[in-house]
Amino acid sequence: MAKPEGFFATRFSMDRLQGGSFYYPHRRGEKAGEQNARKGTEMRRILALMLAAMMVFALAACGQSAPAPSAAPTQEAAPAEEAPAEAAEEASVPSGVEDGVLTVAMECAYAPYNWTQGDDSNGAVPIKGSSSEFANGYDVMMAKKICEANGWELEIVKTDWDSLVPGVQSRTYDAVIAGQSMTPERAEQVDFAGPYLYATIVCLTKADSQFANAKGISDLAGGSCTSQLATIWYDTCLPQIPDANILPGKDTAPAMLMELETGMCDFVCTDMPTAQGAISTYPDMVLLDFAGSDDDFEVADSDVNIGVSVFKGNTVLLDAINAVLEPMSADDFNAMRAEAIAVQPMSEA
Repeated sequence: MAKPEGFFATRFSMDRLQGGSFYYPHRRGEKAGEQNARKGTEMRRILALMLAAMMVFALAACGQSAPAPSAAPTQEAAPAEEAPAEAAEEASVPSGVEDGVLTVAMECAYAPYNWTQGDDSNGAVPIKGSSSEFANGYDVMMAKKICEANGWELEIVKTDWDSLVPGVQSRTYDAVIAGQSMTPERAEQVDFAGPYLYATIVCLTKADSQFANAKGISDLAGGSCTSQLATIWYDTCLPQIPDANILPGKDTAPAMLMELETGMCDFVCTDMPTAQGAISTYPDMVLLDFAGSDDDFEVADSDVNIGVSVFKGNTVLLDAINAVLEPMSADDFNAMRAEAIAVQPMSEA
């Protein structure tokens, strides 16, 4: 234990104390015995003070030499304290189905994914806010399957394509089931369950077109083309066609198909379900599928995986939907898609 500086320079000499060299003046009327007793008392007091001073100095020296307690354990414990808070925040996100109703948004104009019809035939579901419109299609069939598995009622909201993601973010509706590709850009804004379909990229042209026998995207060089706005078909795929004359995009899939049917363009780019639904209605159209060739569109898996979007952080709803979709295979998806195409009204392609 280190001794405080100047300790021995300031302490009283025990030798002097023991030698009795301190001067005690004689008090008036004090006898010799009393004087000796008083002297002994004073000596004991001085000894007590000296011992107390020594203990104070010694403790101070120990405190100076001992290292200060580290704050590291407290700092290391911080992440563990934050984790429960994060979990609580995540759990605090409402699922949206507390009332037993799953509100799903879609265009109701994107056959065979979804469309509008005038009655409830073939399992169509009423569209919220309308007394005469019903929604049906692959998306509606999948939404019904999810609701049946979870004991929820299904509510369909009809909205335009550009409003789908913002509507989920604002919690206007619980989920979007509308043929959305699970792109990284969308995944920054919403969470995706699924996929609930795998949709390869194809083109459609007229049977009498010079491009009807195209074997790859290079054979489409120089042609005029279009697709639906805000889709990977328009933003990612059409630019890959050499010297393509890309026309303004269309707001909806039906408008895109009408552009081709009326001869306003040479071909359109879309996905397999949409193309299959189109040729069932327009027999003069030809499907161009370049899958498996070296001259196909280059897209990521996320571009062709179709998912269900929900509010970011809504793990309760996300897990409930995934519990229904994960056991399903591609064959299951394709069988349901074929069923949707079979009941698709001719006017809704």
